[in-house]
Amino acid sequence: MSRLRIVVMGAAGQLGGAVVQEFASHDVMGFTRQDVELTNHQAVLALVMDLKPDVLINCAAYNRVDDAEDDVLAAIETNAFAVRSLARAAEIVKSTFVHYSTDFVFDGTGETPYLETDQPNPRSVYGVSKLLGEWFASDAPKAYVLRVESLFGGTRARSSVDRIINAILAGQEVKVFTDRTVSPSYVLDVAQATRRLVELAPDPGLYHCVNLGHGTWLDLAAHVTHLLQRKSQLCPISMADVSLKAERPLFCALSTGKLAEAGISMPTWEDALQRYLHLRGLLA
Repeated sequence: MSRLRIVVMGAAGQLGGAVVQEFASHDVMGFTRQDVELTNHQAVLALVMDLKPDVLINCAAYNRVDDAEDDVLAAIETNAFAVRSLARAAEIVKSTFVHYSTDFVFDGTGETPYLETDQPNPRSVYGVSKLLGEWFASDAPKAYVLRVESLFGGTRARSSVDRIINAILAGQEVKVFTDRTVSPSYVLDVAQATRRLVELAPDPGLYHCVNLGHGTWLDLAAHVTHLLQRKSQLCPISMADVSLKAERPLFCALSTGKLAEAGISMPTWEDALQRYLHLRGLLA
Protein backbone atom coordinates (compact mmCIF):
# COMPACT_ATOMS: atom_id res chain seq x y z
CA MET A 1 0.00 0.00 0.00
CA SER A 2 1.04 3.65 -0.32
CA ARG A 3 3.07 5.27 2.45
CA LEU A 4 0.93 6.70 5.21
CA ARG A 5 1.70 9.65 7.44
CA ILE A 6 1.66 8.22 10.98
CA VAL A 7 1.82 10.22 14.21
CA VAL A 8 2.56 8.30 17.41
CA MET A 9 2.00 9.86 20.83
CA GLY A 10 3.92 8.37 23.74
CA ALA A 11 6.72 7.32 21.41
CA ALA A 12 9.30 7.00 24.20
CA GLY A 13 7.33 4.36 26.08
CA GLN A 14 7.51 0.59 26.00
CA LEU A 15 4.72 0.18 23.46
CA GLY A 16 5.22 3.49 21.67
CA GLY A 17 8.80 2.68 20.75
CA ALA A 18 7.74 -0.65 19.26
CA VAL A 19 4.93 1.00 17.29
CA VAL A 20 7.26 3.64 15.82
CA GLN A 21 9.68 0.91 14.77
CA GLU A 22 6.90 -1.21 13.25
CA PHE A 23 5.69 1.64 11.04
CA ALA A 24 9.20 2.43 9.75
CA SER A 25 8.14 1.69 6.17
CA HIS A 26 5.67 4.56 6.41
CA ASP A 27 6.22 8.25 7.12
CA VAL A 28 6.17 7.94 10.91
CA MET A 29 6.71 10.69 13.48
CA GLY A 30 6.95 9.99 17.19
CA PHE A 31 6.19 12.50 19.95
CA THR A 32 6.87 12.40 23.69
CA ARG A 33 5.54 14.41 26.62
CA GLN A 34 8.51 16.75 26.16
CA ASP A 35 7.26 17.52 22.64
CA VAL A 36 3.59 18.07 23.45
CA GLU A 37 1.55 18.02 26.66
CA LEU A 38 -1.44 15.86 25.83
CA THR A 39 -3.55 17.42 28.57
CA ASN A 40 -3.27 20.75 26.72
CA HIS A 41 -6.17 20.54 24.29
CA GLN A 42 -5.10 23.53 22.19
CA ALA A 43 -1.54 22.25 21.84
CA VAL A 44 -2.78 18.82 20.74
CA LEU A 45 -5.20 20.31 18.24
CA ALA A 46 -2.55 22.64 16.80
CA LEU A 47 -0.05 19.81 16.33
CA VAL A 48 -2.50 17.45 14.67
CA MET A 49 -3.93 20.22 12.48
CA ASP A 50 -0.42 21.09 11.34
CA LEU A 51 0.68 17.52 10.57
CA LYS A 52 -2.66 16.17 9.27
CA PRO A 53 -1.70 12.51 9.73
CA ASP A 54 -3.47 9.67 7.99
CA VAL A 55 -3.25 7.76 11.26
CA LEU A 56 -2.99 9.11 14.81
CA ILE A 57 -1.85 6.51 17.36
CA ASN A 58 -1.97 7.14 21.10
CA CYS A 59 0.42 5.02 23.17
CA ALA A 60 0.62 7.52 26.04
CA ALA A 61 -0.96 6.52 29.34
CA TYR A 62 -0.88 7.03 33.08
CA ASN A 63 -0.22 3.44 34.14
CA ARG A 64 0.88 3.71 37.76
CA VAL A 65 -2.04 1.61 38.95
CA ASP A 66 -1.61 2.04 42.70
CA ASP A 67 -0.62 5.72 42.56
CA ALA A 68 -3.81 6.45 40.65
CA GLU A 69 -5.87 5.67 43.75
CA ASP A 70 -4.48 8.86 45.33
CA ASP A 71 -3.72 10.81 42.16
CA VAL A 72 -7.15 10.54 40.59
CA LEU A 73 -7.03 13.78 38.59
CA ALA A 74 -3.71 12.96 36.93
CA ALA A 75 -4.98 9.54 35.86
CA ILE A 76 -8.23 10.95 34.49
CA GLU A 77 -6.48 13.82 32.68
CA THR A 78 -4.06 11.54 30.83
CA ASN A 79 -6.18 8.43 30.31
CA ALA A 80 -9.48 10.16 29.53
CA PHE A 81 -9.40 13.91 28.85
CA ALA A 82 -6.24 13.75 26.73
CA VAL A 83 -7.83 10.94 24.72
CA ARG A 84 -10.88 13.12 24.15
CA SER A 85 -8.62 15.86 22.74
CA LEU A 86 -6.85 13.41 20.43
CA ALA A 87 -10.13 11.89 19.24
CA ARG A 88 -11.54 15.32 18.45
CA ALA A 89 -8.39 16.29 16.59
CA ALA A 90 -8.49 13.03 14.61
CA GLU A 91 -12.10 13.73 13.66
CA ILE A 92 -11.30 17.24 12.44
CA VAL A 93 -8.47 16.13 10.14
CA LYS A 94 -10.22 12.85 9.22
CA SER A 95 -7.45 10.65 10.64
CA THR A 96 -7.78 7.03 11.64
CA PHE A 97 -7.39 7.01 15.43
CA VAL A 98 -5.78 4.12 17.34
CA HIS A 99 -5.90 4.03 21.13
CA TYR A 100 -4.85 1.36 23.62
CA SER A 101 -6.77 0.27 26.69
CA THR A 102 -6.46 -2.45 29.31
CA ASP A 103 -7.89 -5.56 30.95
CA PHE A 104 -8.42 -3.45 34.09
CA VAL A 105 -11.76 -2.30 32.67
CA PHE A 106 -13.10 -5.71 33.83
CA ASP A 107 -13.67 -6.87 37.40
CA GLY A 108 -11.99 -10.24 36.80
CA THR A 109 -14.84 -12.36 38.13
CA GLY A 110 -15.38 -14.23 34.85
CA GLU A 111 -14.37 -17.80 34.13
CA THR A 112 -13.85 -17.67 30.36
CA PRO A 113 -11.85 -15.18 28.26
CA TYR A 114 -13.59 -11.83 28.03
CA LEU A 115 -15.13 -10.75 24.73
CA GLU A 116 -15.35 -7.20 23.44
CA THR A 117 -19.10 -7.37 24.03
CA ASP A 118 -18.76 -8.23 27.74
CA GLN A 119 -19.81 -5.55 30.21
CA PRO A 120 -16.89 -3.62 31.76
CA ASN A 121 -16.85 -3.17 35.52
CA PRO A 122 -13.57 -1.55 36.62
CA ARG A 123 -12.61 -1.86 40.29
CA SER A 124 -9.83 0.73 40.41
CA VAL A 125 -9.30 4.39 39.55
CA TYR A 126 -6.91 3.31 36.82
CA GLY A 127 -9.52 0.99 35.33
CA VAL A 128 -12.20 3.70 35.45
CA SER A 129 -9.88 6.22 33.78
CA LYS A 130 -9.07 3.78 30.98
CA LEU A 131 -12.74 2.95 30.43
CA LEU A 132 -13.50 6.65 30.11
CA GLY A 133 -10.69 6.83 27.58
CA GLU A 134 -12.29 4.04 25.56
CA TRP A 135 -15.56 5.97 25.42
CA PHE A 136 -13.86 9.20 24.36
CA ALA A 137 -11.71 7.42 21.76
CA SER A 138 -14.81 5.86 20.24
CA ASP A 139 -16.17 9.34 19.47
CA ALA A 140 -13.74 9.53 16.55
CA PRO A 141 -15.52 8.31 13.39
CA LYS A 142 -12.74 5.84 12.53
CA ALA A 143 -11.34 4.69 15.86
CA TYR A 144 -9.69 1.41 16.80
CA VAL A 145 -9.52 0.80 20.54
CA LEU A 146 -7.14 -2.06 21.34
CA ARG A 147 -7.17 -3.67 24.77
CA VAL A 148 -3.79 -5.04 25.81
CA GLU A 149 -2.54 -6.45 29.11
CA SER A 150 0.63 -7.46 30.93
CA LEU A 151 2.85 -5.90 28.28
CA PHE A 152 6.41 -7.14 27.96
CA GLY A 153 9.27 -6.52 25.57
CA GLY A 154 10.71 -3.32 24.21
CA THR A 155 14.05 -1.73 25.01
CA ARG A 156 13.53 -0.86 28.67
CA ALA A 157 13.10 -4.37 30.13
CA ARG A 158 11.15 -3.07 33.13
CA SER A 159 7.96 -5.11 32.89
CA SER A 160 6.74 -7.72 35.37
CA VAL A 161 7.87 -10.37 32.89
CA ASP A 162 11.37 -8.87 32.83
CA ARG A 163 11.52 -8.81 36.62
CA ILE A 164 10.68 -12.52 36.65
CA ILE A 165 13.30 -13.27 33.99
CA ASN A 166 16.00 -11.28 35.78
CA ALA A 167 15.24 -12.89 39.15
CA ILE A 168 15.43 -16.38 37.63
CA LEU A 169 18.74 -15.55 35.95
CA ALA A 170 20.10 -14.26 39.27
CA GLY A 171 18.98 -17.39 41.11
CA GLN A 172 16.72 -15.36 43.36
CA GLU A 173 13.41 -16.34 44.89
CA VAL A 174 10.53 -15.36 42.61
CA LYS A 175 7.18 -14.62 44.22
CA VAL A 176 4.43 -15.15 41.65
CA PHE A 177 0.65 -15.10 41.84
CA THR A 178 -1.28 -18.33 41.47
CA ASP A 179 -4.70 -16.67 41.34
CA ARG A 180 -4.24 -13.89 38.78
CA THR A 181 -4.79 -15.10 35.22
CA VAL A 182 -3.68 -12.95 32.29
CA SER A 183 -3.14 -12.98 28.53
CA PRO A 184 0.39 -11.53 28.21
CA SER A 185 1.04 -9.08 25.37
CA TYR A 186 4.41 -8.92 23.60
CA VAL A 187 4.86 -5.35 22.40
CA LEU A 188 6.34 -6.42 19.06
CA ASP A 189 3.26 -8.54 18.35
CA VAL A 190 0.92 -5.75 19.45
CA ALA A 191 2.76 -3.28 17.23
CA GLN A 192 2.61 -5.63 14.25
CA ALA A 193 -1.10 -6.24 14.82
CA THR A 194 -1.62 -2.47 14.95
CA ARG A 195 0.07 -2.02 11.59
CA ARG A 196 -1.95 -4.85 10.08
CA LEU A 197 -5.15 -3.34 11.45
CA VAL A 198 -4.33 0.04 9.92
CA GLU A 199 -3.43 -1.50 6.56
CA LEU A 200 -6.35 -3.95 6.38
CA ALA A 201 -8.82 -1.33 7.68
CA PRO A 202 -11.57 -3.61 9.04
CA ASP A 203 -14.62 -2.12 10.72
CA PRO A 204 -13.60 0.41 13.39
CA GLY A 205 -14.32 -0.49 16.98
CA LEU A 206 -13.02 -2.32 20.02
CA TYR A 207 -10.56 -5.20 19.64
CA HIS A 208 -8.68 -7.35 22.14
CA CYS A 209 -5.02 -7.40 21.10
CA VAL A 210 -3.10 -9.85 23.30
CA ASN A 211 -1.10 -12.98 22.68
CA LEU A 212 -3.19 -16.10 22.26
CA GLY A 213 -3.94 -18.12 25.37
CA HIS A 214 -3.71 -17.32 29.05
CA GLY A 215 -2.15 -18.47 32.28
CA THR A 216 -1.38 -17.47 35.84
CA TRP A 217 1.78 -15.60 36.68
CA LEU A 218 3.04 -18.89 38.15
CA ASP A 219 2.46 -20.55 34.76
CA LEU A 220 4.43 -17.81 33.06
CA ALA A 221 7.33 -17.99 35.52
CA ALA A 222 7.45 -21.78 35.21
CA HIS A 223 7.62 -21.49 31.42
CA VAL A 224 10.48 -19.00 31.66
CA THR A 225 12.31 -21.43 33.94
CA HIS A 226 11.74 -24.22 31.42
CA LEU A 227 12.96 -22.17 28.46
CA LEU A 228 16.06 -20.93 30.29
CA GLN A 229 16.73 -24.40 31.70
CA ARG A 230 17.36 -22.93 35.11
CA LYS A 231 16.60 -24.17 38.58
CA SER A 232 14.47 -21.45 40.05
CA GLN A 233 12.97 -20.74 43.43
CA LEU A 234 9.35 -20.09 42.52
CA CYS A 235 7.33 -19.03 45.54
CA PRO A 236 3.58 -19.27 44.84
CA ILE A 237 1.50 -16.56 46.53
CA SER A 238 -2.05 -15.28 46.24
CA MET A 239 -3.28 -11.74 45.73
CA ALA A 240 -4.55 -11.83 49.30
CA ASP A 241 -0.95 -12.21 50.51
CA VAL A 242 0.05 -8.71 49.39
CA SER A 243 -1.22 -5.26 50.26
CA LEU A 244 -1.94 -3.16 47.18
CA LYS A 245 -3.89 0.09 47.00
CA ALA A 246 -5.65 -0.77 43.76
CA GLU A 247 -7.71 -3.90 43.31
CA ARG A 248 -6.53 -6.15 40.49
CA PRO A 249 -8.91 -8.27 38.39
CA LEU A 250 -8.15 -11.93 39.14
CA PHE A 251 -9.26 -13.60 35.91
CA CYS A 252 -8.62 -11.33 32.96
CA ALA A 253 -7.91 -13.52 29.98
CA LEU A 254 -9.01 -11.76 26.79
CA SER A 255 -10.37 -13.43 23.67
CA THR A 256 -8.80 -12.42 20.34
CA GLY A 257 -11.50 -14.00 18.19
CA LYS A 258 -12.70 -10.68 16.79
CA LEU A 259 -9.17 -9.72 15.78
CA ALA A 260 -8.74 -13.09 14.06
CA GLU A 261 -11.98 -12.53 12.14
CA ALA A 262 -10.45 -9.28 10.88
CA GLY A 263 -7.57 -11.30 9.43
CA ILE A 264 -5.03 -10.80 12.23
CA SER A 265 -3.91 -13.90 14.13
CA MET A 266 -1.89 -13.43 17.30
CA PRO A 267 0.90 -15.87 18.24
CA THR A 268 0.63 -17.73 21.54
CA TRP A 269 2.13 -16.12 24.62
CA GLU A 270 4.51 -19.09 24.93
CA ASP A 271 5.83 -18.45 21.41
CA ALA A 272 6.09 -14.72 22.10
CA LEU A 273 8.01 -15.32 25.30
CA GLN A 274 10.47 -17.62 23.54
CA ARG A 275 11.07 -15.03 20.80
CA TYR A 276 11.61 -12.33 23.39
CA LEU A 277 14.16 -14.39 25.32
CA HIS A 278 15.95 -15.09 22.04
CA LEU A 279 15.95 -11.37 21.20
CA ARG A 280 17.52 -10.65 24.58
CA GLY A 281 20.26 -13.14 23.76
CA LEU A 282 19.17 -15.56 26.47
CA LEU A 283 18.40 -18.47 24.14
CA ALA A 284 20.57 -20.01 21.45
